[in-house]
Amino acid sequence: MQPLAVALGDPAGIGPEIVARAWAARHDENLPCFFAIGDRRSIEAVWDGPVEVLTTPGDAEAVSAHALPLVQVDDPGDIVPGDANLAGARCALDSLEIAVGLARSSAAAGLVTGPVSKAQLYAIGFTYPGQTEFIAERCGVARGNVAMMLAGPSLRTAPVTIHTALADVPRALTTELIVTRARVVARGLQRDFGIAEPRLAVAGLNPHAGEGGTLGREELDIIGPALDQLRAEGIAVTGPLSADTMFHAEARARYDVALCMYHDQALIPLKTLDFYDGVNVTLGLPIVRTSPDHGTAFGIAGRGTAHPRAMCAAIRMAGECAARRE
Repeated sequence: MQPLAVALGDPAGIGPEIVARAWAARHDENLPCFFAIGDRRSIEAVWDGPVEVLTTPGDAEAVSAHALPLVQVDDPGDIVPGDANLAGARCALDSLEIAVGLARSSAAAGLVTGPVSKAQLYAIGFTYPGQTEFIAERCGVARGNVAMMLAGPSLRTAPVTIHTALADVPRALTTELIVTRARVVARGLQRDFGIAEPRLAVAGLNPHAGEGGTLGREELDIIGPALDQLRAEGIAVTGPLSADTMFHAEARARYDVALCMYHDQALIPLKTLDFYDGVNVTLGLPIVRTSPDHGTAFGIAGRGTAHPRAMCAAIRMAGECAARRE
């Protein structure tokens, strides 16, 4: 299998540190071979280990025996950990662009993305809601045909609506959207996680899943018809379920993924159960893409306290998914 490409993210965030520390722990963490993409100085500012710039990604495995392999991007100017700037955002975007290209060309087995600052990216003209949408476009996949899944040792969740204000969620929910998300998630679990017949538990939107319409009709008018359509297609779904009873251990044993109606409904249980091991997986792409489920953490960048556990989990999961695809 080819090595994985790991984009460092914003050079002023914790991405460079956690990628370097993941490489240092690669044997203990049983990580597949990977190489970083970004600026060397962003790593050297927070880590005193060996770094070697690659001539070609094909050299990554040989280099990784003694140094962190790196594909160097253009000089982004001064880098101060914790001090985000526009040059750093351009570096992060260049790193992402290169990483996607290498994964698409099969020079890398998959892509792991470090955390970026959306505010800084928007300031340099980035027009996508996030890295996921950018990657989807570069892969020729419509935004609606990919799905975000959060995966940890205890739980997998997938939100139907993602970065949508809570007041706007009822209007954003449609039967078609739920069906599309569920299809992508089911196929992704088959392709990347080796689950032949995925079981999807679908949350309701309202308390007590609407209580038969007395607490809201979305379950009856939108979610229920979507589940009927999915069952007719042979997808194993249960619901709509009351979200407050879906995430205890006995309930989790009955499904492979929880399909949730909005962001916090999906992310709060995942981060409660698997905060340090949660991985963001993009399903529906022609390439493997994962990322740690946390942000740039500018406030602790450069202090030597950033924990690489989530980055290790993202690299390990990307390797496992890529191996299944092979």
